[in-house]
Amino acid sequence: MRLQSILFLIIIVVASSCGQFNKLEKSTNWEELYAGANKYYQEGEYNKAIILYDKVLPVIRGSEKAELADYNYANCHFKTKRYIEAAGYFSNFYRTYNRSPLAEEALFMNAYALYLDAPDANLDQQSSQEAVAAIQQFVTKFPSSASYERAMDMLVDLQGRFEEKAYMESSMYYRLRDGLYPGDYYRACIINFQNFAKDYPESKHNEELAYKLVEVSTGYAENSTFSKKEDRLKDALGFASTFYRRYPSSPFTGKVKEFEEEAKAELEAHSVLKKEYADRLAEQKAKALENKPLEKVENN
Repeated sequence: MRLQSILFLIIIVVASSCGQFNKLEKSTNWEELYAGANKYYQEGEYNKAIILYDKVLPVIRGSEKAELADYNYANCHFKTKRYIEAAGYFSNFYRTYNRSPLAEEALFMNAYALYLDAPDANLDQQSSQEAVAAIQQFVTKFPSSASYERAMDMLVDLQGRFEEKAYMESSMYYRLRDGLYPGDYYRACIINFQNFAKDYPESKHNEELAYKLVEVSTGYAENSTFSKKEDRLKDALGFASTFYRRYPSSPFTGKVKEFEEEAKAELEAHSVLKKEYADRLAEQKAKALENKPLEKVENN
């Protein structure tokens, strides 16, 4: 009986609450709507607050009450994890009320909402770029803010996601080099690995990619046409020298030496063929010159 009484009271309270909200939602009294929206906001009933703010905000636009309502409206969307919408509303708040005591927090919340919406490293990072731009705007505008360190931590995290995304792309090209069109992927690997080192000079992946750069550049050279092979083999040897200089105690050193010896042997064999080709070409030119006088005599 006691449990039934408690349940009955709960049902009455819920029904009463719903009835009050439904009545308020139909109201045309903007002061009543404004007070109700603020009340539900304070109580954490953010979805109900959004509904009432939607009705009252167009009416109070430009009044002194609009500033707090606009901020609360943006925060309602943040609290309900509608991060993209929240970011837009916080951004609008900052543009509209940039002298407000809430302006700094609004600009931070714009960046924070975009940060929370940013995808994992394995997904497209376009929205992460937007978050980075928003964070940079905040730290530039408010370098003394209490939220400055939090913003910088978010920036470091996003940069880490970009790095992992770039590393994943590099690894993808590396796996595809054994496909139907290896030349294209060998070339893509070489360009990608070099760009990665430039973009992320402190990355933990650079040593591994520097080793793989020697590997793929050697394979690329070996599969090249005769006219391009020598230059590409020399590039591979240059990458090996750079690797030794940057990573003198690397666990990849043994593998790099194997590819270096492979490239040297290929270059030596290529040099022999190149000399033989040059000798044959010179011989053919000499014979052609010898036959020219005879041809002139026969023509006369």
